Amino acid sequence: MPHVAIIGGTGLTRLNELQIARREVVYTPYGEPSGPITHGELAGREAVFLARHGYGHTIPPHRVNYRANMWALKSLGVTRVVAVASVGGIRTDLAPGRLAIPHQIVDYTTERASTYFDEQHVVHIDFTEPYDADLRKLLLAAGSRAGLDAVDGGVYGATQGPRLETAAEIDRYERDGCDMVGMTGMPEAVLARELELKYASCAVVANWAAGRGPGGGIHAEIRENLETGISRARSLLEALLPLLPED
Repeated sequence: MPHVAIIGGTGLTRLNELQIARREVVYTPYGEPSGPITHGELAGREAVFLARHGYGHTIPPHRVNYRANMWALKSLGVTRVVAVASVGGIRTDLAPGRLAIPHQIVDYTTERASTYFDEQHVVHIDFTEPYDADLRKLLLAAGSRAGLDAVDGGVYGATQGPRLETAAEIDRYERDGCDMVGMTGMPEAVLARELELKYASCAVVANWAAGRGPGGGIHAEIRENLETGISRARSLLEALLPLLPED
């Protein structure tokens, strides 16, 4: 059974390095996941892959069925989840094209199904540290092994989307302590915690957040920087898989 899952975000709808064995449609009590789960082998290790926005990148961030996605991975025997996500950089060292391994989250999303316990007895999970510490260390070690300058830590501000933020909103998020902004970090992380999955994120800086860095054609900038950042993320993932312990 696969023990590690990779969730691909914007720019990573397919994992070309994965030697595909089969694709599996998984049904869950929470509806359909973003697409079939791709089973295969990466760097000599069994793994599964799921494109968060669908394989055609057709699902906007506020419409992703996060509960179905995480439930499907858990049902396949997955114990570790590495989530690749594009972000806008707020902090000055989070320039476009860089990778970061965030350590904290601030949630600004609204009206997203964010728990599996909304129809049962009250459950309060400990979410003090939203990312698994051991998996974060392995991601950083993989980055070093691959010769990548991945940033250790950062606060991820999860926004509702699908629009990009205003400059004033970015100013607010910076005052709140956020170092980067993205649209898919929550409720994905908390649902993983409820399912007792070890979860960590590899953030790919696609652009400067609004009001940061030079202006210009934002969408052209994102496409160009994503190509660079996703290539680095692929290298990191290939270096990561051999480092993961067997369950």
